[in-house]
Amino acid sequence: MATVAGARRVLAPLALAQFICSFAGSNMNVMINDISKDLDTTVQGVQVAITVFLLVMAALMIPGGKLTDKWGRKRCLLAGLVVYGVGAVLSAAAPGLGVLILGNSILEGVGTALLIPPVYILTTLLFTGTASRARAFGAIMAMGGIGAAAGPLIGGLITSAISWRAAFVFQALVIVVIVVLSRGLADPLPPDPARPFDTVGAVLSAAGLVLLVTGILAVDNNGWLALGLLLAGALVLAGFLAWVRGRERAGREALLSTALFRDRTSNLGLVTQNTQWLMLMGVSFTVAAYLQVVRGYDAIETGVIFTAATLGILASSLAAGKLARLHTQRGLIMTGFVVTITGVAVLLALVPWKPGAWAFAPGLLLIGLGLGVMLTPSVNVVQSCFPEARQGEISGLSRSVSNLGSSLGTAVAGTILVAGLSKGAYAAAMAALAVVGLGGLTAAALLPRAPRPAAAGAAAAPSPGASRQ
Repeated sequence: MATVAGARRVLAPLALAQFICSFAGSNMNVMINDISKDLDTTVQGVQVAITVFLLVMAALMIPGGKLTDKWGRKRCLLAGLVVYGVGAVLSAAAPGLGVLILGNSILEGVGTALLIPPVYILTTLLFTGTASRARAFGAIMAMGGIGAAAGPLIGGLITSAISWRAAFVFQALVIVVIVVLSRGLADPLPPDPARPFDTVGAVLSAAGLVLLVTGILAVDNNGWLALGLLLAGALVLAGFLAWVRGRERAGREALLSTALFRDRTSNLGLVTQNTQWLMLMGVSFTVAAYLQVVRGYDAIETGVIFTAATLGILASSLAAGKLARLHTQRGLIMTGFVVTITGVAVLLALVPWKPGAWAFAPGLLLIGLGLGVMLTPSVNVVQSCFPEARQGEISGLSRSVSNLGSSLGTAVAGTILVAGLSKGAYAAAMAALAVVGLGGLTAAALLPRAPRPAAAGAAAAPSPGASRQ
């Protein structure tokens, strides 16, 4: 029993950290009307705040993963929690959209980019057994999925009962709890302060991603500007890849090793991760905006409707361990996409009928079930392709790809939606998400049929702290 209790003490702050970061990405969806009225802004203004938060996470997650080697995993975790907490407090007191973007989008985004890579690296290092690591990742991914799905419900309850500002106070309080729980965490590997950090690579990669997503956001306002931003983003990312190859040829450490992209299985797993979060955040924003702006539902009503997605993720996540023993990771990911796409199709089919609120529940339930089935296998596929020496890099890349999917989901679906909320834009946004889901299903179908063995070092001898399992 002691080992079980020890594992729970290690896992609790890590899983709770993933929960609050995922919660932050979706809880604002039910506050669209309240925030826009209070801060005298528009639906598009709130969409920009949400998208920038997700984009900052995606842009800085790879540098955040690299900094864990230089500063130490626990130190980065605690630093990220502090920055995030300051951002949450600033957001709660925001007098206008600019301060909200600074607190929520920038500071919370930076904090998340610092704290999330350590969550996954520490889990890999502290849980060395295949079964215990799978359970740990399952718990963390379940908390992430529940946070994203329950964000609208919890945010709606707090907004309706108190104020949208109280939702940010809630986040700050959770951060305090995580800091307290993290005191008992031990970093299995010492930091290496002398390890070089590729600053130029970090700037280029972040700038390229920012330009790409900003280009998508600009489509509704200025097509030529959007095209220019998209082309600029592509050029900057091409420059980033050239810079990385140059450093590697010179024998210097780059921000991101090109070797990470030479594994076909990992690449396909990254595509499925990106697609999963794109669909989750895209559906969340689209349905929440439609219910509030077009149908006139308030925050609590919108949040309650999303309970179906939360229950779906919770149910499939609780069964993740049993499903993993009975089915291959490829089979689970494919099944998850099929169920999720079916849920989107159900929501799309409701458009002509203008039904009551609860008619949205079946589609959201299917989406939650499908995502819960495939979130953990996708992470396991990617992380297991690399040894412990690469866990810092692949963890940062994996989280960056997932958060880029989240920001793209809000940007793409949101841009389609705000272009004409009363002119069939809801149907167009949902159809676009279904097409993206088909792309993810195709990537999942290309994964190896047989279970892939863990990479060398992935199940190495117990590291410091492994006895806590």
